[in-house]
Amino acid sequence: MSQRVIIDTDPGIDDALAIMLAFHSPELQIAAVTTVSGNVPVEVATRNVFRIMSLIPSSPRFPVAQGAPKPLQKKPVYATGFHGDDGLGGLDCLQDITGSPRYPVSSMTLSSRIAADEILYQLAATHQPITIIALGPLTNIAAAIKKDNAVMATAKRIVLMGGAIGVAGNITPAAEFNIYVDPHAAGIVFNAGIPITMVGLDVTYQVKLTADDIAAATAAHNTTASRFLTDCTRHPLESTAKRYGESRLFLHDPLAVGVVIDSSFVVTEAMPVDIETQGDITEGMTVADRRSIHPSLKKPPTADVCIDVDAPLFTDFFLKRVLI
Repeated sequence: MSQRVIIDTDPGIDDALAIMLAFHSPELQIAAVTTVSGNVPVEVATRNVFRIMSLIPSSPRFPVAQGAPKPLQKKPVYATGFHGDDGLGGLDCLQDITGSPRYPVSSMTLSSRIAADEILYQLAATHQPITIIALGPLTNIAAAIKKDNAVMATAKRIVLMGGAIGVAGNITPAAEFNIYVDPHAAGIVFNAGIPITMVGLDVTYQVKLTADDIAAATAAHNTTASRFLTDCTRHPLESTAKRYGESRLFLHDPLAVGVVIDSSFVVTEAMPVDIETQGDITEGMTVADRRSIHPSLKKPPTADVCIDVDAPLFTDFFLKRVLI
């Protein structure tokens, strides 16, 4: 039986690949997609959801709701330096042989509800458990909790891409991007009592694609999905090759979707996790209490934190699934 999911996202290249993985996975039944400010402004994120949907004509149809244009308390922070102004590595600049846009923006019909209300509506409208897959900052999820915590408590689980426990952050030495963008929202979510699986940099840094990986995987495919995979990853792969001497794209968000499809990709450990919102140096840090002390001296666990991943297995699964 497929799992009902709500995807909250800020596409973003790896978000786009995660959405494609979800579309190609019969294990998931998408109840709604909601967008949030993060990698790009929320309006761009919403446009990108529809653009990705148009690439897969057979993808299921579901409500798309636009969400928070900014974090709860901070000013917006974007990652367009990595993802491009369009969020998808510069796809707006590409043309087909006729000079028409290779990836035109499809017509958009948004839900009449904002993202937080859409999440609450979907949870209240069904008796089947719904998992929330959070691929961006947690602003919409926190807003829904603040509005109706009782309904949000009916969620089966929140599987979120965010945080770092034993490795450095990717926007500051202390913080991962999604948590840093809206740490106040993350603090609300981690303390709401809803089951959480945290898919952080500790495991997502282990799953990556190189230019050679993509070339080899797409060589036998001449599909819209293979062209999209090649086109949207070209800019970040070239950038990382220049900066680090290695072309690489970490599959942060696809792994979060993968964990919902098959939890055996990862190993988790229950931990008390909280969010630093005040520190000048540590703002957005996910602080996990891993001390070897009596449990009575610790807060109860608030999240199942992914601490290891079978990276080759997941990477192979991802490529085979999205290139169908």
